[in-house]
Amino acid sequence: MSLRVQLLTLQVVIVLVLVCATAAVASAVQERQLRQAYLDRMTGVALSVAGLPAIRDAFDDADPAAAVQPIAELIREASDVTYVVVTDDQGIRYSHPNPELVGEMVSTDPSVPLSGQVWTGTQTGTLGTSWRVKVPIYGEAEDDVAAPVIGTASVGILESELRADWRDGLDWLYLAVGGAAVVGVVAAAWVTRLVRRRIFRLEPEEIAALLETRDAMLHGITEGVVGLDGKGRVVVANDEALRLLDLDRAAVVGADARDVLDPQLVALAGSAAPGPTEQPDGAPPGGELVLAGERVLLAHAGPATADGRDVGTVLVLRDRTELHALLRDLDGARGLTDSLRAQSHEFANTLHVVSGLLELGQIDEAVSFVARVGHGGLLTASGVAPGVRSPELAALLLVKATTSRERGVTLEVDAASALPGPAGAAEETWHDDVLTVLGNLVDNAVDAAGTGGRVRVLVTGSAGDVRVRVDDDGPGLADELRAIAFEPGFSTKHDGERRTHGRGIGLTLVQRVAARRGGSVVVGTSPLGGARLEVRLPEGTP
Repeated sequence: MSLRVQLLTLQVVIVLVLVCATAAVASAVQERQLRQAYLDRMTGVALSVAGLPAIRDAFDDADPAAAVQPIAELIREASDVTYVVVTDDQGIRYSHPNPELVGEMVSTDPSVPLSGQVWTGTQTGTLGTSWRVKVPIYGEAEDDVAAPVIGTASVGILESELRADWRDGLDWLYLAVGGAAVVGVVAAAWVTRLVRRRIFRLEPEEIAALLETRDAMLHGITEGVVGLDGKGRVVVANDEALRLLDLDRAAVVGADARDVLDPQLVALAGSAAPGPTEQPDGAPPGGELVLAGERVLLAHAGPATADGRDVGTVLVLRDRTELHALLRDLDGARGLTDSLRAQSHEFANTLHVVSGLLELGQIDEAVSFVARVGHGGLLTASGVAPGVRSPELAALLLVKATTSRERGVTLEVDAASALPGPAGAAEETWHDDVLTVLGNLVDNAVDAAGTGGRVRVLVTGSAGDVRVRVDDDGPGLADELRAIAFEPGFSTKHDGERRTHGRGIGLTLVQRVAARRGGSVVVGTSPLGGARLEVRLPEGTP
C-alpha cells in the first residue's frame, strides 16, 4: 500500500470514527434532553390536576367521573400528553382517554402514589408502553391531622410517540454529521496531497534510503562539512568536521554557531563567500586560512539553496596544519639554500685571496687573513646557541640566523640561553610547542625589524617550565594594537607586500599554545626600541 493510500485511509477512518462517535453522543444527549423535557411537562400537568379544587371536590359526588372526565380530557388535549388518568384511593379510574375504561381498576400498581410519594418511570398499560408520572391527590386536612391521600393523578406519553419526536430531531443532526464527514474526507484528501508534495512524492522506503545514503556520503567525505540554517544554528556536522573542530555531535547540532564555532568561522559563515574566484587578493585558492583551536584550516563558506531560495550556509573545512608547517619549513629551507649559495661565493673569494697570497709568498699575510675572516659563516649549532641541547631547537635557531642574515637582519641568541633536549616521548609535546612558539615569534620579529634591523632571542628553562623572549628594534606595537595583536588575521604588514603562508596566524597560534599549557604571553617594549614578546610555557596537560 502506497503512502498516499495509507495516509488517506488512516485519516478517513479517524474522521468517520470521530463523526460517528459525535453523532452517537449527540443523539443520546438529545434523547435525554427530550425525555427530561417531557418529564418536566408531565410532572407539571400531574401536580396541576392533583391540586385543582374541582377535582378534589368531585371525589365527594355520587358520580365523580362525570365531573373529573371532562376536566382531565381538556387538560390532556391542552398539554399534548397521551393520557391524564385520575383514580380514587382504591385505584378505580375517574378519567381515561378511552371512556369505556372509566370505572375500572387501573392495570398498574398504584401503591407508590397512594403512599404519598411521586413515582416516575416506564410501564405498560392499556394504551401501551408509556413514560409516566404518578402523584398523590390529597383531601382536606382536619384538626392538625395530615391531609389524607384520596386518589392519584397519572400523566404519561407513549414511548412510541417519544421516539417519533426524537427521530424527527435526528434528521438535522444526521444531516450536519454527514456534511462534517464529507468535509473531513475532502480535507483528509487535501492534507494527503499536501504532505506528498512536501516530501516530493517519495515513499517511506525511498526517504529512508535517501537518508542512509546522505549520512553515508556526508560522513564519508574527507573534508569537514558544517551546515547552518537561516538562524545561524548548526543543523549538520560530519565526522571530519567534528574531528577538526574538536567538538561533540550532541553539543553541536542544534546549538547556535556563535556558541560552538571559532569567531573566524562564524564571521566567514556570515559573509557566505560565493566561490573561490571571488576570494580576497592574496588569499589561498578555494577558501580562507583560519584557526580552529590550534589547527590551521582552509575554510570555504557558501550559501545553501533549495528551490531557488537561501536556506542557510555550508562551511567546508580542510585540514592544512601539516601543510602549513611544511610550507613554513620550505620557506626556511629556501632561505637557507640562498644563504648557502651566497656563502659559497664568499668562500670562493676567500680561497682566491688565500691562493694569491700564497703564490706571492706572503705566508704570514695569508695566515692573518684566514684568522681575520674566520670560517666563512658558522654552520654548526654550537656556534649559534651552545647552551641549547635540543638538536631541533638549535637547528631552528641556526636556520633563522642564516635566513635573517640573508635578509639583512642580525639575529642574536642570548648567551644565557640554555634548554635541555627532550628526555623521552613524554616530553616531545612540550618540545614541539617550544618549536612552534619560537619559530612564529622569530619570524614576526624579523619581519618587524626589516633590513638592517636586530633581533635578540633568549630561551631558558627546563621541560617543566620554558620561557622564550624575543626582542626586535622595529616600530613596536602601540598600546591600542596590543589588545588585538592576538586576534586571528591581525597583521602589521602594509598593503602591497608579498603575502606569505598563514599571515595573521602566528601570534594567535602562540597565544593558544600558551593558553593550553596554562602559560602566558606578554607584549612589551624592547630595550632595542621595538617590541618584546615574552612567553611562558609551564608543564601542562595538552
